[in-house]
Amino acid sequence: MPYDAMTERSDDDLLAAYAAGDAQASRALTLRLGPRVFAHALRMLGGDRAEAEDVAQDALMKLWRIAPDWRPGEAQVTTWLYRVTANLCIDRMRKRRTGPALDAIPEPVDETPSAAAAMLTRARAEALQDALNQLPERQRQAVILRHIEGLSNPEIAQIMDIGPRAVESLTARGKRMLEALLSGRREDLGFEDDDDAQG
Repeated sequence: MPYDAMTERSDDDLLAAYAAGDAQASRALTLRLGPRVFAHALRMLGGDRAEAEDVAQDALMKLWRIAPDWRPGEAQVTTWLYRVTANLCIDRMRKRRTGPALDAIPEPVDETPSAAAAMLTRARAEALQDALNQLPERQRQAVILRHIEGLSNPEIAQIMDIGPRAVESLTARGKRMLEALLSGRREDLGFEDDDDAQG
């Protein structure tokens, strides 16, 4: 089957095709899901690229191992993969129990020519990552899935194996804590209150 046709197929179809011995299917699924898994791991692990790459690789290896037993319709492949990724990240965080160095966080790509704008963008990204690192693990996971990955509460509930109300509580508490952690830095991060902006 031509590779282009692979991109039209569902995750379930591609996983079944891989289990049946189709190497192109695993390549298509890796290209589709690999970057999402890596990005999620990177945020959970505080910007450690090497560890995030290891986690993404481990998560995809687990997916390939369970492919022959996968039952379509029971769960989404992405939901299962996010859960495995989060669990692998939590295991690593528990083992190291030390905060990652902020200089390990990659500088965001900024197309603005201004060096000041680039520095401000980087400062905001670092401040957000630093604040995320201070949240309890479950709150951090819920906030990342909801506000950065853009998943719905029912999807997050499946990934975290909790009820939707617990997701709402975790994200609300996590968001409040982030706001508290970042509130003293509004001015130096270039966030002005509406009153200040109008005045």
